[in-house]
Formats: sequence, C-alpha cells, structure tokens
Amino acid sequence: MLIQPHNHGTAPAIACSLLRLQQMDPDGVVAFFPSDHHFGDDEAFAAHIEVAFRQAESDSQRVILLGITPEAPEEAYGWIEPGPALAGSAGGSIFEVRRFWEKPSRNVASHLMRLGCLWNSFVMVGHVRTFLNLVRQTLPSLLICLESMWDAVVPGREHEALLDLYSWIPATSFSDDVLSVSPAALAVLRAGALGWSDLGEPQRVYSVLRFRGVAEDRESEWLGRSLEIPA
Repeated sequence: MLIQPHNHGTAPAIACSLLRLQQMDPDGVVAFFPSDHHFGDDEAFAAHIEVAFRQAESDSQRVILLGITPEAPEEAYGWIEPGPALAGSAGGSIFEVRRFWEKPSRNVASHLMRLGCLWNSFVMVGHVRTFLNLVRQTLPSLLICLESMWDAVVPGREHEALLDLYSWIPATSFSDDVLSVSPAALAVLRAGALGWSDLGEPQRVYSVLRFRGVAEDRESEWLGRSLEIPA
C-alpha cells in the first residue's frame, strides 16, 4: 500500500503507483477506481470492467475509460465526446475519444447529451507501460523526479522519500494534464447509468441514500450539519 503524504493532485499519485507496479509486473494490466464514487449496480459495473480488461489486454496502445450514459445535463462532471467505434470492439461499445469537456455550462451539457457524449467516471484500465507512456509524453519532469526517487529509495523508507518529493513538486491533475491532452491514446467504453454517482458533494450522498431507502427521515438533519462543517 502506498500512502500519499498529502493530496497533491491525481497525477503524482497515479504516476507514483504506476512506477511501483512496474517494478512488480512490467507487463501488467491495471485499473484505477476513484474511492469517492458509487455504483448502484455492482454486477453490471463488474461486467463492464471485465470488458475493459479484455480490450486493454488486446490493445496495448490505448487506455480504456469507462463512460457513463448521462441521466441529466450535469454541470459538475467531466464529459467525454466519443469518436468512431473501434474495429472489433465488444458489441461496438468501445469508441475512440474525440475530446474532453470539463464541467461545462448547463446549455453546453444539454448539447453534449444530445450528441451522445458520456460522463467521465475516471475509471481507467490499461497496461502499466501505456499509462506511463502517457505521463512521459505529458508530464515528463514529474516522471523523471518519481523515477529518481524510486531508484534511490532505501527499502522501508518510501514514506520519507515521498514526503520530501511532495514538498516541492507541483500539484497536477491526471484528468486535465494527461488525459485531456492525449485523446488519441484513449478509448471509451460506453456503459449504462449503472447507478453511478460522484459522491464529492453532500447532496449526492443523500441522493444515494434516498435511492437505497436509508435514513430518509434524517436527511434534513444530516444535510444541515454537513453544510455547517467549516472548510
């Protein structure tokens, strides 16, 4: 288990873990799952991940993203605009990525829905080396720093080495600084709604609780308390 000294954006965390995984299995296929997301249909979600793994195993040139069919013109989510279907993909459900739209206005989000665009779940599957190639092309200095750290670290002192490195490297976003500028190296697997929600805001947590019929009578009380928590 690798633990970041503090939150410094998603790019350092992902790149650091990829280099560690490369030491363990350089030919491995890996997946990234955001810890604050919810999927109501676990079986359907797992089935889609199996499809993504099969595609990644046969296509070492692309990282596969899970795109969620939108239920509303959500302004707070990132969106993926798919391109043509990949030849030979499972059921024609995997597409090239044309571009990303990050937190669009409501009017733009409504237009993206009509175009068949997808919510970006930030669930990703691909070969270790494919992910690392993306980072090397977009954030080379970050990767060089992390590689130097892993080459020099004394076993058992990884946390101290990370603490030192995190004290001076810039915070960077894997979505903004890597994925958004590398659409040609990506593919998107179109999924149904899957009961997906990003739980980054209290209201979304309560919407999931409502869906599951949990503690509806205490929602107002809990929501009021969550809004009183100081930043």
